[in-house]
Amino acid sequence: MNLVSRRSFLKLSAAATAATAFSARSWSQVPGANSDIRVAVVGLNGRGRSHLSSLRDVRGVRVVALCDADAAVLERAKANFGQDAAGIKTYVDLRELLAAPGIDAVSIATPNHLHALQAIWACEAGKDVYVEKPVSHNVWEGRQLVSAAAKYQRVVQCGTQIRSGEGLQEAVAWVKAGHLGKITAARGFCYKRRDSIGKVDGPQPIPASVNYDLWCGPAPMGELRRKRLHYDWHWVHVTGNGDVGNQGIHQMDVARWFLGEAGLPRRTLSVGGRLGYIDDGDTPNTQVVIHDYASAPLIFEVRGLPAKPGATGTNAMDKYRGVSVGNVIDCEGGSVVTSNYFTATAYDKAGKVVKEFKGTDRHMQNFIDVVRSRKTARLYGPILEGHVSSALCHLGNISHVLGRGLPPDVLREKVKGNAPLAEAHGRMVEHLATNGVDLARTPLVYGVPLTLSPQSESFTGEFAKDATPLLTRAYRAPYVVKAIVA
Repeated sequence: MNLVSRRSFLKLSAAATAATAFSARSWSQVPGANSDIRVAVVGLNGRGRSHLSSLRDVRGVRVVALCDADAAVLERAKANFGQDAAGIKTYVDLRELLAAPGIDAVSIATPNHLHALQAIWACEAGKDVYVEKPVSHNVWEGRQLVSAAAKYQRVVQCGTQIRSGEGLQEAVAWVKAGHLGKITAARGFCYKRRDSIGKVDGPQPIPASVNYDLWCGPAPMGELRRKRLHYDWHWVHVTGNGDVGNQGIHQMDVARWFLGEAGLPRRTLSVGGRLGYIDDGDTPNTQVVIHDYASAPLIFEVRGLPAKPGATGTNAMDKYRGVSVGNVIDCEGGSVVTSNYFTATAYDKAGKVVKEFKGTDRHMQNFIDVVRSRKTARLYGPILEGHVSSALCHLGNISHVLGRGLPPDVLREKVKGNAPLAEAHGRMVEHLATNGVDLARTPLVYGVPLTLSPQSESFTGEFAKDATPLLTRAYRAPYVVKAIVA
C-alpha cells in the first residue's frame, strides 16, 4: 500500500486552512464571465472519460488537473491530452488536489462509496462540484452533502443528465399541465444485461498501481474477493448499490420528476435477488422496488438476465411496452414513454401518438454556466434532487438486505394485495422461468416493508429498529462523513 509522505501530509494539513480561506471569499472573487473555469476531473475510468469529453466541448473551460487512486489509469488519461498534457497536474490523493491553488471546480466520477465524502471535501475547499449519480452510498451522507453545498455556498450538480434535455423538460411540464389527466403509475426500467462477475477461490492481488487505502476510502479495507477491482465494485454492497443505484437512479429520478414528488415516499418494498448464476456479487440482478407516494406509486424494475438464454443483439433483453431502459408514465388519458435519455412520446388511451418530445444533453454546459452566474436556481441537476433520487435507490436496497427468501406460493400471497407489485412480480417470475431459474430452490427475497417519515428521512413502524442503522455506515477513519450544520 502507498502511504502518504511527510511532504504530502503537510499539504493535506494545509487543506483545512485553504478551505476556510476560500469559503470566506466574496462572490466577486469567483470565476467571472470572461475568465476560464479551471476544472479537475476525479476518477478517470468509465464516466470520468465522459466528463473529460463533455468538458472539452464547453467553451471557456480548462482541465487543469486529474486525480485517480490508480496511477496507471491516471497516466493513461493524461497521455490522451497529447501536447496539452504538459499543463495538467496529476494527483493520486484528492486531498492534495484540493489543497492546490488554481482549481475552481471538480467533477467526480469515482466509485459510489466515495461520491459524498469527496464532494463534501470539495465544498469545504471552496470548489464547485459536478458529482456522478448516485450522489451518495447511503441516505444520511447524501443529506450531509446537501448541507455542505448550502453551508459553503457551492454549486453542486448531480449527474442526472436526463434532466437537462429540452424534450424531457417539456414532457414533464406537459403532463403536469394535465394534458393526459392524473398520473396513475410512474414506472422505470433497467432491463440491462449483466453477466456473472465470476467466483474466486480466495483473496486476489491488488494491482500494484492502486493506492488501495485511498480507493477504499470510507469502506472497509478488506481483501479483494472478486476478479476485477474496477467496475465490478457496482455489484458489492460495501462499495456499490447494484443496478438500482447504477442505472436505476436515472429512471427513478425521471419517474419522481413526473410525479412532482419533492421528498421520500411513505412506504418502500423490494422483491428480488441475485439469480441465474452464483458469483462474487451480492446485489440483486433481478428486482422490483415499489415506492408508495401519495400521488401515485413509483415502480422500478431491474433485470440483468436476457430475454431468453443465449439471446443477443436487439433481442437480448425483455421490453415493457417497447422499453428496456427508460420510463412509462401511465395517466388517466394515456401515457408518456421514454426509451432513451432525451426523447419521449405521448400516447392516448388507444395507443395513438399525440405528441413527441426531443432534446439533447446540456448537463455539463449547464453546470459551467451556473458556476459563472451563481444562479443556482437554473441548475438542471441540483444536489437536493440528486440526494432524494439517490435515497430512493438506497431505500430499495435496505428493504432487500433486511428481507428473506420465501417459497413462490408464499411470496405470491404476500404481494397479491398490492396490484402494481403483484403485476410486476408475475412478469418477473415468468422471466426467471424462461432463464431456467427454479424459485423453489433459489427463492426471491421478499424485502421488509419500510415505513418512513419523509420530512425527517427516518424510519418508523415495525422494522425501524433494524432499518435505521442502514441509513448510514460505519466509516473507516480518516475517511469519515461528519454531520454538517448548514
